[in-house]
Amino acid sequence: MNPQQKIIEALYEQKEAFTPSQIQEIEACIAQLDQGKLCVVEKSTVEKSAAEKNNNTSWQVNEWVKKTILLYFRIRKIEKITSGPFDYIDKIPVKNWTGTEGVRVVPQAVARYGSHIESGAVLMPSYVNIGARIGSGTMIDTWATVGSCGYVGKHVHVSGGVGIGGVLEPVQAKPVIIEDHAFVGSRCILVEGVHVAQGAVLGAGVTITGSTKIIDVSASQTQTYSGFVPENSVVIPGSLEKTFPGGTYGVPCALIIGKRKPSTDLKTSLNDALRTFDVSV
Repeated sequence: MNPQQKIIEALYEQKEAFTPSQIQEIEACIAQLDQGKLCVVEKSTVEKSAAEKNNNTSWQVNEWVKKTILLYFRIRKIEKITSGPFDYIDKIPVKNWTGTEGVRVVPQAVARYGSHIESGAVLMPSYVNIGARIGSGTMIDTWATVGSCGYVGKHVHVSGGVGIGGVLEPVQAKPVIIEDHAFVGSRCILVEGVHVAQGAVLGAGVTITGSTKIIDVSASQTQTYSGFVPENSVVIPGSLEKTFPGGTYGVPCALIIGKRKPSTDLKTSLNDALRTFDVSV
């Protein structure tokens, strides 16, 4: 446990009011989160077996960083916050862009302070919550939302109206993770710690929760995943018949219908996948 983590863990259990120096410790951690020096989730440095990777255990949650965000809510007061021509009434300020960040920000995109947007990212009118991280070359398209602590890697396209769920409590819960070079189609919903591996393509309207069955139907022998979309998978919405006391009905699931072809030109690979599998975006 590093010294910074040790301080935050102690403050999280503290019941009495914080001293000015303790408040500075919390604010310093949030500043590091905002600058990208801290992250809620990160790839584990411990080598994992193939089975572990298939079971989505190759990423770790830094619970103490989530605790820092919760502490930040405790020390902040509701106040008027001005960002550009807009006023907000909230505890957490929003980013005031200077133009030196290397991020393209289209009105009315809002990113809360404590989120980190890497240089080269594009924010269309969208919302990014505290603790989230957006990688370089990624576009968050119109009216998409990235919840608290959500992780979106590099060169990802998050299409219009996508909802990426956030999580602060319980602190041990894993936020949604979308790895590099993935494509998330319009109006997809990803919540409850869903993990989309590198290069995956999700067609329009795919909804995945922590308990949604993700079924690979691309071969005669099917394989089912829960909360995890394997690397380079091409996914569309589906349904499973389930019998209830009141009758048999279709329950939403997600279907893996193929694999995106490996390619040095990932953009070409994506276009090929969309055409080959007739995926709506």
